[in-house]
Amino acid sequence: MNFMNKSEKTEPMVKNKPLKMKQDFSLFLLRLILLVLAAAAVFAFFPMPENGDWSKAAPGIAVFIAVVLIVFSIRKTDEWQRAIVLRFGKFRKVRGPGLFFLLPAADRIAQIVDIRIRVSDFSTQKTLTGDSVTVDVDAICFWLVWDPQKAVLEVENYPDAVVYSSKTALRNSVSSHDLSTFLDRSDIIEKQIQEEVDKKTTEWGITVLHIEITDIQIPEPLQDSLSRAAQAEREKKGRILLAEAEIEIARKLEEAAQIYSRNEHAMKLKILSILNEGMKAGNSMMLVPDTVAEELKTKDIFGLKALNEIRNKEEKNK
Repeated sequence: MNFMNKSEKTEPMVKNKPLKMKQDFSLFLLRLILLVLAAAAVFAFFPMPENGDWSKAAPGIAVFIAVVLIVFSIRKTDEWQRAIVLRFGKFRKVRGPGLFFLLPAADRIAQIVDIRIRVSDFSTQKTLTGDSVTVDVDAICFWLVWDPQKAVLEVENYPDAVVYSSKTALRNSVSSHDLSTFLDRSDIIEKQIQEEVDKKTTEWGITVLHIEITDIQIPEPLQDSLSRAAQAEREKKGRILLAEAEIEIARKLEEAAQIYSRNEHAMKLKILSILNEGMKAGNSMMLVPDTVAEELKTKDIFGLKALNEIRNKEEKNK
């Protein structure tokens, strides 16, 4: 989901135009072959009249005309197409895919329906949210026709009907939710819109599979305020995490203090460890409490007393 400026002009992602496919000449070639074979058969069984007496050729001409009517009654639809056939204006049946025949002068194809999944884009312009914020929302709808008979006979223009129903449901959803709710829970709102539209289109033999919100365009001043609010929220979460870490450290230090208070030798080892870390720098100065210094001096842990005696002997010898 993207935030866009109202001043920016964007092209719709889907143009609602079918993909261009190669022209199919298979039905034309089939009709041509049948006509050639029919003409050859007529000339073979009904020879040309002699002396201009065409009355004897009437049966052959009648047979050829009948064959022509039958040939041009052959129709074809692809695997993903269904043909709605009417006979004298009344629904006859749904034909396809493949080859089928129409009764000459009685049957006609009212419409060919594509039963594949389709994608239609739609948008709501300048819609007020529940907290009175003007937004422009773009969305796409995935749908398919599962009953071609209902789609053609009960709805005048079913693709437009699906788009207008989706647009109305989207507008109602935007108006009934606050902007923050609409942004944070867009997946739930998309599901609600899909169920609402599908409930209406099921009566038309159409199923809405999914509705996805692609763009939300809000005023630029509101974008700045939302950005500042998001930054403040991130800082708040960072400080909360830091405070939680401090609490955890304090608890661990409390546990360590309790252990050192119960074990004197462990406390002395800790003191020596701290002094050792401080003396690794070599040129650093350390401030040691008097009690610790006296204890170190009496026990001569670091050999300071022996070092002083060696220095005193060297000075006397000089």
